[in-house]
Formats: sequence, C-alpha cells, structure tokens
Amino acid sequence: MVDTAGNLLRVWVHEADLSDQGAAAWWLPSVCAALPRLALLWADGAYRGWLEDALPQACGVTVQIVSKLAGQTGFVVQPRRWVVERTFAWLGRHRRLAKDYEELPECAETWIYLASIRRLLRHVVA
Repeated sequence: MVDTAGNLLRVWVHEADLSDQGAAAWWLPSVCAALPRLALLWADGAYRGWLEDALPQACGVTVQIVSKLAGQTGFVVQPRRWVVERTFAWLGRHRRLAKDYEELPECAETWIYLASIRRLLRHVVA
C-alpha cells in the first residue's frame, strides 16, 4: 500500500498460493486500523466485489476501482495505477529486491521497508 506520492505505507509478502483478493480480505481491515486517517483507496479492477462493497462499511474507507477506459484498445496508462507501478520500479532498483533471494516472507518485507526508507532519505537530503 502506497500513498498518493508513491511512498510505502504498508507491505505484506504472503505465500504464492494465496490470491491477492483473498489476502486483501484479511489484510485491509488491519491496515485500516493502523492508518485511521485513511479515507480513499484506489484499487485495481481485480478487487471489484468484496473490497468495493464490504470495506467501506467495515472501515469507513471509500474505495474507487481503477478500470479500463470505455473503448480502450491497446496499452493506455491507467489513472492512479502508475503511482504503484512507479513504486515497484523504485524498489526494483535495489539488487536484493530484483530477485527473490529471501526464504522467509518476513525477510522480504524487511528488505522492502529498508529500500523504501533509503529512497525517502535520499529524496529528503537531495
């Protein structure tokens, strides 16, 4: 989860046999509790359904699904989706995150947080 500037707020690395939609159903209520000022959540079209219906009632967060534009053919940058993709690109510049070296998901999460902290510090100093 990132903010509107692409800064990392929370990360959860989970097993490959758990779908992202299934993980969101479990993870997002705890994120909402940890981030009480969270008011709006942009989500991919894959999260249409439970996230769109239940999360606003459970957490009081407005969910806006970013989906393809009507009549879209070919590649078009989706509104707000690029923010997350840019964050992935920033994190991918770190050698340790470019490949899947970690055995434990907790270690991968820690390296993601460290890379994010490094990026933030370099941004503040520059």
